[in-house]
Amino acid sequence: MRRFVLLLSTLLCVVCGALADEVSLEVNVPRVVAVGEPFRVEFMVNAKPKGGLEAPSFEGFNLIAGPSTGSSSSMSFVNGQMTQSVTYSYTYVVVCPTEGEYTLGSAAVKVDGKEYRTRAVSIKAIVEQGGGGQSSGQGQRPGSGGQQQGGGQQQQQSVAKVADDDLLIRASVDRTSLYKGEPVRVVYKLYTRVGLAGVEGQKMPSFAGFWTQRLNIDANRWVREELNGKIYDACPLAEYLLFPQQSGKLTIDPLEISAVVHLQVRGGGGFSNNPFAEFFGGPQIEEVRKAVKSKPITLNVKPLPEGAPASFSGAVGEYEMVVTPPADQIVANSAVTYTVKISGRGNLSMIQAPQVELPTSFEQYSVKSSESIQATASGSSGYRQFEYPMIARADGDFLIPALEFSYFNPKLGKYVTLSSAEYMIHVSPDDKAAAAGPNAGLVSGISKEDIKFLGRDIRFIKLGDANLVPKGKLFMFSGLWWLIAVVMIGLAVVVASWLRSHLREMRNQATLKGKRANKVALQRLRAAERYMNEQNIKGFYEEMLRALWGYMGDKLNIPVADLTKESVRERLARKGVEQSDIEQYVAVISDCEYAQYAPSGGGHMRDAYLVGVEIISKLESVINK
Repeated sequence: MRRFVLLLSTLLCVVCGALADEVSLEVNVPRVVAVGEPFRVEFMVNAKPKGGLEAPSFEGFNLIAGPSTGSSSSMSFVNGQMTQSVTYSYTYVVVCPTEGEYTLGSAAVKVDGKEYRTRAVSIKAIVEQGGGGQSSGQGQRPGSGGQQQGGGQQQQQSVAKVADDDLLIRASVDRTSLYKGEPVRVVYKLYTRVGLAGVEGQKMPSFAGFWTQRLNIDANRWVREELNGKIYDACPLAEYLLFPQQSGKLTIDPLEISAVVHLQVRGGGGFSNNPFAEFFGGPQIEEVRKAVKSKPITLNVKPLPEGAPASFSGAVGEYEMVVTPPADQIVANSAVTYTVKISGRGNLSMIQAPQVELPTSFEQYSVKSSESIQATASGSSGYRQFEYPMIARADGDFLIPALEFSYFNPKLGKYVTLSSAEYMIHVSPDDKAAAAGPNAGLVSGISKEDIKFLGRDIRFIKLGDANLVPKGKLFMFSGLWWLIAVVMIGLAVVVASWLRSHLREMRNQATLKGKRANKVALQRLRAAERYMNEQNIKGFYEEMLRALWGYMGDKLNIPVADLTKESVRERLARKGVEQSDIEQYVAVISDCEYAQYAPSGGGHMRDAYLVGVEIISKLESVINK
């Protein structure tokens, strides 16, 4: 019976999950293409349409192929709930014959008798400067192994050098003139026209003079964009909100990276270390490293106007204030809370608690603050809440003055003051304190940690002879005392010696990394073995390359930017490694790099793994001599 109930619940979850999903029809198409370049137009719907897809007319385009239909399904089981989704795709290959703006009309499908349509999409076709079209193809991420187009002479030149406009970083801001404390958004984006294999090193800007807040981005969101008359594959590297803390000319430093580019050359005639490429006649991969950095940006930060109100503490933006006072009638010696909530958009994290003025008979304790702040591309928004705990010590009627909070509004260019209303609060006598009488020594209603003596802050001092007599023998300078002292001194010497040796070893980071190199490589080789058993070709070769390159960089103390096959050969030769072992190590790296792009790379995983383990073990024994 329990199994039947469980099965029925699972089926209900699947059915409810399927019914809860809304039908959606989406179109995936590049927004900028080269004239004469074939590109894909893909329509995707998450439910099976009746009668297929009603495609647009493709007026103005040259339709080369399509539609090519396909489907994919996925299932997930999270927190006891199973969800299943199916996607149907329709793909066309088209060409823009001339330069200009093209409009792709809407497509439609019918699901359960209801029609769903896509919006019309604008596509810009351009003639790239310098001739040639974009080589990576629509939707293809750089570094995926796409064949570069163009003449053989142009490819031979690209092996030796990557042009400056083939790989670049562009920094952009949403404003260059702003007030002190006003946020500015800076976006660093990578543009490439070559096969990008990865990024080895990255140097972030220092952002001197700014308070920074990093934004979340999708680092794998590659799109095609036009820049300076050329088409690039673009991807965001980093995005920040910067709050200037001083006025004047402030410079945003450039972002620097060391990129690894894989250039493929077919029939180059040169020597290749990859036996697979030579045997099958496949493309030779030329690995090129290039340092790229963005240009610095100068901002004009204007100072805040003079004449700031007394309640201004540096808040810049647009805010609202809500004040929640305690009840208008309370009992003496009881704790109450005065709450102030400031919400809006601006430099919320730098807002300080407003000053609350209370009558002298009120005791105020430490302010408690809480916040909920979201950093988005449009700025920092949310709220900060301040709670003021207080205790009224005397009874009577008291006036709580109005609370003021001032901020500078950059849109209006002036200070704005928010003020709460003043209110009266009636404090009635504490019945427990009245029953204890006027001469009671303690004030009720407070914790024992806050107990105060009232009226007798100096206690009685005993007069006359103290009549002090010795009791027992002194422990100091006894035999046991000297034994303990000697042991403690010896332990101190041993600990000091160990600390000195440990600190000396910690300072030498190169030695520490060298000692840990074999351990880190073994961990990565275990991960590669796991991917090999799962037949995950991409994950296997990525972990193998991390193990091989990482071991050599840590063991020989080679910086990432200088980690090349030539530098590895030179350092290993200095360590006395035999030339055959050196060439075997380099050959394993070359085989793994090529297998990432070879169609049948999964068939050699076992051989590559065994050779990698063997050569690392052999080098470990030779280098540590």
